[in-house]
This record gives sequence, structure tokens and C-alpha cells, in this order.
Amino acid sequence: MGISLFICCMQDSQQKHPPNSPGRTLGLIKLSLILLGVFSIGFIPFTLYLYGIWMLFDRTIWWHWVFVPVILYWALIIILYAQIVASGVIISLFHYRYKAGTYPYTFQDKNTFRWIVLCSLYTPFRKVMEVFPVGNLRNRYYRWLGMHIGENTLVGGVIKDPCMTSIGANTTMGEYAIMYGHIQDFSRGTITMNPIKVGNNCVIGAGAIIMPGALIEDDVVVAAGAVVTQNQVLKKNHIYAGIPAKPIQNKNH
Repeated sequence: MGISLFICCMQDSQQKHPPNSPGRTLGLIKLSLILLGVFSIGFIPFTLYLYGIWMLFDRTIWWHWVFVPVILYWALIIILYAQIVASGVIISLFHYRYKAGTYPYTFQDKNTFRWIVLCSLYTPFRKVMEVFPVGNLRNRYYRWLGMHIGENTLVGGVIKDPCMTSIGANTTMGEYAIMYGHIQDFSRGTITMNPIKVGNNCVIGAGAIIMPGALIEDDVVVAAGAVVTQNQVLKKNHIYAGIPAKPIQNKNH
């Protein structure tokens, strides 16, 4: 799952780094081993659950079969939660992060490789959390990945780069809103990471797009569908709308 996502995001850079290059091969091996280790740890609770069911389940007793749908439901729940927790805790434990800056889009670069690993681990579970209710685990998971989230804040959209994102207290991020902490330039073979900071008491409307380097000060409303461009600063106590986002009204009026 993670490996396939990685291969997709690397296909466009093959002209600079052929598939048979030693660096790419070594990088794939390292990535595969990391994903194998993390996902294997995430399957431990599921394995113990199946073992316990196997020991208790008697196939000769007809009414035991009535519980098969319940058994399968809890198996799915255990897999999802265990994998989310395992990946988040391991990333947090080893403080696995990438830093702001512009880097060559190659395996040899340390920050780029860290981004590839985190992208491969995080993306599947991010998509799961978009459709599967996990409650408070969502914000906890983001914090494990290095994101700052203030108290009483609702993250309803998509965070592409948790360790590049900071959201203050009492802020609401609407559904389908997206925050990008990175941007790739395939023509130059580079990837740029730039932090996004959102202040307190803000509202990010549904479908809004926040690009790398954006700074949204306190008490700002970003209208639905607005686009906050790279490195744009949104001043406090204003409502912004449009593409690119422009102030349309003072929030206090």
C-alpha cells in the first residue's frame, strides 16, 4: 500500500534518476524495510485478536457462526486503529520529521527521503480518517506526526504535511479544505517544504486551499473555496475570499 503510493509519486522524476540507478534501488530497499517494520507492528493486535477468537470459536456449535459478522467488524476496527496508532507512535518516538527548505527530489537527500517515508506511512491512514470516524484519535495522530493543534480546534479537511502545519485554539477547518506544506517542481527536480501557520479563533471554509508558507493571523475567516497563495499573510480580524484570497470585510463590522 505505502510502496505503491511512493512509486506513483516518484514516476515523474525517473528521467533524472533512472529506475536501475543504485541510489534509487537502495532507497526502495530502505523504504520497503521501514514500511514492512511499521505495518508489521500494526498487525500485532489483530494477530492476537484472531488467535483469541480461534481458541474460543467452536465450529461444531451452530450459534457461534452467528457472531462471525461481529468478529469481522471488530477485526476491521482493530486493524485500522492499530495501524494508525503504530505508525503515529513510531514516528513520534523516533521524532521522524523533515525540515523547511528546498531540496533535490532524490533518495540521496535526507529530508526528501524522510518526506517520502512519511508520505508513504501517513497517506493511507489520512484517507481512511477522511471517511472513517476515529474521534479524538485524529487530532492525536496529527500531534504524533509533529503538528501543533490548539485546544477546541476542529480539523475537518486535509493536512498534507502535519509537521509543517500549526493551527491555534478555537479554530475550525471545514470539510474538503486542504493545507499544503510542500510543493514539487518536477522541471527542476526539487521539492520545497514551507510551514503553514494558522492563528486562534479562525475559520477555514470548506474547500479552501492553503499553500506553503501561508500565515493566517488570529480571528481570520477564509471563505469557502478561497485560495491562500504561497507565503501570503492574512491580517487579523478580516474576512478573506476569492482566488487569490483578498480581504472583503473587517470581521468586527
